[in-house]
Amino acid sequence: MTQAQLRRPSRLGVDPLLRNGHVLTVGSLVTSAFGAGYWALATRWYGDATVGRSHAAVSALMLLSGLGQLGLGNVLVRFLPQAGQDRRGLILAAYTAACGATLVAVLGFLALIPVCAPGLGFLREPAAGCCFTATTVAYALFALQDGALTGLRRPGLVVGKNSGFAFAKIVFVAALAALVPTLGILMSWTLALLATLVVVDAWVFARLLPGRGPAPARGGTGFLPGCSVLRYAGADYLGTLCWLAATTLPPIIVLEHAGARESAYFSLAWVVANTLYLISLNMGASLLVEAAGGGVGLAAACRRVLRHTGALLVLAITALVAGAPLVLRVFGPGYARNGSTLLRLLALSALPHLVVATAISACRVLGRMRVVVAIQAALATAVLTLTVVLLPVLGVLGAGVAWLGAQTATALALLTARRVWLPTAAPGRPA
Repeated sequence: MTQAQLRRPSRLGVDPLLRNGHVLTVGSLVTSAFGAGYWALATRWYGDATVGRSHAAVSALMLLSGLGQLGLGNVLVRFLPQAGQDRRGLILAAYTAACGATLVAVLGFLALIPVCAPGLGFLREPAAGCCFTATTVAYALFALQDGALTGLRRPGLVVGKNSGFAFAKIVFVAALAALVPTLGILMSWTLALLATLVVVDAWVFARLLPGRGPAPARGGTGFLPGCSVLRYAGADYLGTLCWLAATTLPPIIVLEHAGARESAYFSLAWVVANTLYLISLNMGASLLVEAAGGGVGLAAACRRVLRHTGALLVLAITALVAGAPLVLRVFGPGYARNGSTLLRLLALSALPHLVVATAISACRVLGRMRVVVAIQAALATAVLTLTVVLLPVLGVLGAGVAWLGAQTATALALLTARRVWLPTAAPGRPA
């Protein structure tokens, strides 16, 4: 497959930046709807305490798989569009490194659970531990698949595989409810992930990545500068760790400080609000692919993403704020009663996050990785600090206030210093 074939020129008048972002966003919305349905059914078949502990365990495995991915998902998005015949080797190298690193991370976590997360002590039992380990490693590879398919400009495949995984998860959690009532939620993730990995990778490596790469096009090269990739990966990994800490540690903090029931209320409100975050993240991924591949001018693309996605978010946030009790009633009356205000706070935080996500994608294109790390480190520090401080004062609402305050402060700082991430055109040159 040549670089020209990979790009797949769009029909006249179709903006590939917005089109690919829309495809990824629609896929995320579908997956999120399946995810909400999954947790809604889980609350019917499993107790609130089991749901709270299981969601905290899922947050932990996402954190650990993120540690093990070594930031390589973003590397695949950034460098696959220009990798030429090195695409297959780059993906295999990423898979191998992530698999080994994730295994080390999860085994270390299981050994330290009595010290760092006593509420997850059930994971030290043999069956739960093996299931947790397999799920964490599988999720790391599953996430890298998203990066590989996005970098290959195949957003439709990202939609298909994530939707298939979400549907399989629902089937398995229903089948396991009576058989393993304490581990059914976690095992449903394990089985669905393994099935999806096998099917998707078999297709990708057989159809999209033939064993022998094509010769570089005239004037092009299949050579991928290893030092550039490693520098980018190292810096991006630090930023990714900060984002993972901000998104996966709050449910564990709530579990340890407020109990399993409060953790369930927070976790399912976050499941719903995270849908809005995915809109910004997917548009940022499309921005990164198109700008890195030379398809669009960065400054103009950033402004298009901010205007277009901002309008979508305003509509979605308004609907979610107004209908929060109705949305949470899907999970049960207790969630609607105790989580509606929390959901509204989390939903409002998605609007300033658009600025944060766009700035991070722009800095990745520009190679300003120190700025990427600084943004994500500041955001994570603010979220976690405010969560710990506000939980004893406001209860579970404190976690929502923490997210809204941290995202707003970070976005205001970025808008004030927009020259750092929003380039302007030099005289006589296009933006």
